[in-house]
Amino acid sequence: MLTSELIRPQLRFHGKSVSIAMVDQQDPKRRQIAAELIELFQSQRDRTQEAWEQALTAYVGSRIDYIFVRGLAKVLVDNATFTPLPAPQTPTVVRETMFSYGPVFPNSDMLHPVSRDGALASVAQNLQLSPEEVEALLFADRHASYRLTDTGPDWTPAMLLARYNLELARGVLYWASHLTIEIADNYKDIWKFIKLFKLMFIAHSLSTGGYRIELDGPISPFVGATLRYGRQMAAFLPALFLCEQWKMHATVYPPQGRGAMNYKMDHTSNLQSHFKRSGEFDSRLEADFAAEFAAKIGERRGKWRLLRESELLILGDTVMIPDFVMVDSRDEHRRILIELVGFWHPDYLRRKLEKVHAANCSHLLLLVYKGLNVTEEDFQGVSSEVLFFPNKPVMKDVMATVEAMAQRLYGPAPA
Repeated sequence: MLTSELIRPQLRFHGKSVSIAMVDQQDPKRRQIAAELIELFQSQRDRTQEAWEQALTAYVGSRIDYIFVRGLAKVLVDNATFTPLPAPQTPTVVRETMFSYGPVFPNSDMLHPVSRDGALASVAQNLQLSPEEVEALLFADRHASYRLTDTGPDWTPAMLLARYNLELARGVLYWASHLTIEIADNYKDIWKFIKLFKLMFIAHSLSTGGYRIELDGPISPFVGATLRYGRQMAAFLPALFLCEQWKMHATVYPPQGRGAMNYKMDHTSNLQSHFKRSGEFDSRLEADFAAEFAAKIGERRGKWRLLRESELLILGDTVMIPDFVMVDSRDEHRRILIELVGFWHPDYLRRKLEKVHAANCSHLLLLVYKGLNVTEEDFQGVSSEVLFFPNKPVMKDVMATVEAMAQRLYGPAPA
């Protein structure tokens, strides 16, 4: 991600609001610079990071747009791989052996009887290396000595400029004290990335549909490791772009010392996420269930619609996202959540049971594989309905249970 020095010049202030001056991705001059940098960077393959920095410095020269150029370069480097030289001996051992000779000089004299070349030859013999290998390994563990082995994505100028704008946008969150987001879809991916980046949150359902999520920012009084947490919050932002409907409002304290400022974005933004969406289904069991429902029930034959992961159960500091929601086409308020429990891993099963007990949801139907190490006793005390199946759920039995639950919870269905 971009450093604050590369972000601050792009901040724009309007009263109590702050925004980012993003670059025009269609600007021919910007595209030309991006193309030149991509070519320059790719020409550095198998060379050291120090060599790349020297090449970049030469390219920047006396340019006045050096902030922009170095920002693009930072994006390239962050997505590339620099690796240390393969070494028969660790650089630490080589240095310790070399330095044991004390100060050495190009030529020996009475006070320094061993020249530098002599010390290199002696160390090489002791470590069974060549003098050239000793020379190369002395400081091979410095990042400047790492070699560019992978230049990252197959960049185009447009891709690089789009990613640069994204890095600018999320960099503002380094200075956030609080972040509020509203989402109306793709809950699974949002929570996957909230968990991945270990963000603290409070979630609320909205009367208009969807959810509001409150996130503590890196300069919140409740956050200890400010720098690390700030990077995690900034890293999370592209997850929002995977949603079709979203809003974001952050309270930020930019380093220019203007106090609390408002930083807002929503789904009308042109920013693009480099995160990948999750697959439609997490398992073959879920895919087969959806396919069988479509084949045997479907919207034409049945009175129920099957939606994929479209509701949350908020459980304090975590959430449960049921696999499906059955919605009665006759009355959309008649909804039955469905969770398939067919994964055998003990930790998964333990967490699943904990969430089921915490949710204690009366309109949740659990379809449980009999081969698991669970019984009806494990679900005692929960108000959810449990239906065991030997190989796969029988759709006729599932729909009968759904109808019975809806009758009990919502009363008779409309005619």
